[in-house]
Amino acid sequence: MKLSFLGAARQVTGSMYLLELEDDYRILIDCGSDMERSAPREASSNGQTAPAVTHPGFFPFEASSINLVLLTHAHVDHSGNLPNLFREGYEGQILCTEPTFALTNVLLKDAASLNQKRINELNTSKKQRVKERQSQMQKDLFLDRQVREAMENVVPIAFNRKFKVADGVDVTFIPAGHLLGAAHIVINVTENGERKSICFSGDIGRKNYPLLVDPAPVPAVDYLICESTYGNRLHENLMSPEDALADIIQRTCIDIPGRLIIPSFSVGRTQALLYTLNRLYTERNFPPIKVFSDSPMGYESTKVYMQHVKMLNSEAKEFYKENETLFDFQNFQFLESSKASKAVSNYGEPCIIISSSGMVQGGRVEYHVAENISNPYATILIIGYCAEGTLGWRLLNGQQTLSIKGNDHQVLANIEKIDVFSGHGDRNDLINFVEMQSPETLKRIFLVHGEYESMESFKATLAEEGFPQVIIPKKGESFEL
Repeated sequence: MKLSFLGAARQVTGSMYLLELEDDYRILIDCGSDMERSAPREASSNGQTAPAVTHPGFFPFEASSINLVLLTHAHVDHSGNLPNLFREGYEGQILCTEPTFALTNVLLKDAASLNQKRINELNTSKKQRVKERQSQMQKDLFLDRQVREAMENVVPIAFNRKFKVADGVDVTFIPAGHLLGAAHIVINVTENGERKSICFSGDIGRKNYPLLVDPAPVPAVDYLICESTYGNRLHENLMSPEDALADIIQRTCIDIPGRLIIPSFSVGRTQALLYTLNRLYTERNFPPIKVFSDSPMGYESTKVYMQHVKMLNSEAKEFYKENETLFDFQNFQFLESSKASKAVSNYGEPCIIISSSGMVQGGRVEYHVAENISNPYATILIIGYCAEGTLGWRLLNGQQTLSIKGNDHQVLANIEKIDVFSGHGDRNDLINFVEMQSPETLKRIFLVHGEYESMESFKATLAEEGFPQVIIPKKGESFEL
C-alpha cells in the first residue's frame, strides 16, 4: 500500500492525498484548491529524493484511474478541485457527510459563477494576448456543469458507521468539529491477511465552538495524517465568543455611536457570528443594534445549517428549541443585492456589518472597508487568519494608507483582532488529537496542512511528548505503508 502527498505538503492549502492498494484500487482523500502562490520547500522530509510527479493533465495522475474520492469537509482548500477531477475523466463516487455535501455544493457553485464571470470579462477584449489567456482559463476553470456532475456523484455517509467500499476496505467518518459536517476519516485495509488502519485528520476543530460539536475521539490506528495549521501557537483570546464579541460591541457601537465592520468567511464563521449575536441580544439584553449580513453565499450556507440543526451541539439545539431560531433576531437583515449592499453606507445609526471575505481580499467587504476606513468612529474587526499581502494582513500590520480598488485611503478607523472564532484547534488541541494514539503502536505520523515552520515546531513538540516517528512529507513524496 502506497500513500502519496499531492497537496497541503509543507503548505496550508491544496489538500490531496492518494492511497494506492496492492490490487491497484486507488482512493483520493480530498481534492482541494491550492491557493498559495509560493511553491513548497524543496528539502526532502526523510533524506530521500522525492519522486517527480508529473502528468500532462490538470492532476499529477490520470483522473480516470481513481476508484473513489473521500472528502473530509467542504472548504475549498479540500474540495475546490472536485469539478476538475470529473472534467479530467473521473467517473466514480465522492463519499462525505450530508452537511459536507450541501456546503460543498454552495461553495463550488459560487466558484463556478465567479469563473464564468472571469471568462465573460475576457470575452469582451479584442487583444490577442487576452484571447490566449481566455483560452487557457477555459481549460483551467470549471463551470456549473462540472459542479453538477460532481455533486450528482456524491454519496452521503453517516458519522461513526463503518462503510465498506471494496473487498477488505472500509471507511468511517468521525466528527472533527471545525465546520458543520467536517470529519476525520479512518480507513481500514486488509491486504494479504494483514490489517492496516490510517486516519486522515482533515481540519481539527476546537472544543466549545459556537454551534459545532467537539472533535470526537479517534480509535487506535497505524498511520496518522495530521494537520498542523496551529502547530506552533496557541489561541490568544481566552474569553468565550460571547464575552469577546460583547466587549467589542460595547466599546464600538454602544459606548460611542460607531460602526463595526467584521470581515468573515461565508461558510462556518458567519454562522458562528450570527448565532453568537443572537445569544447576546436574547440572553444579555443588548440594545437592538442593526446587524447586516452581506454575503449571498453566507445566506445559502445559513440555510444549510438550519437544515441540519440535529447535527449541531447540544447548546445550539437547546437554544433553537427555546427560541425557534438560531440566526434570525430583531434588527437583523440579510443583504441580497449589490444595490442593497452599497445602500448600507447611508445608514446613519450604529450598526454591525458582516461581509466576506475574511481576509478582506475580494468580495463585498472591500467596499465596506473602503467606505469606512477613514472614519474614526468605525472599527474593523479581524476574526481570522489573513495571508501575507492581503488587505486584512496590511490592516493588521498597521499600514497608514491603503489602496483599495485603485483608490488610496487614509486609515483612521480602529483595527482590532480576536481569534475566538477561529475554527482550527491550536497546538494543545493538536497534541490532544495525537495523544489519543499509543506511541508504542502508532507507526508513523505525517504532518500536513501547515506552514513549514509550524510543522517543524509541532514535530519537535511531538518528540517531547513521546512521538518521535514524525515525518513532514514534501509535495509529491510517496511512502510504502
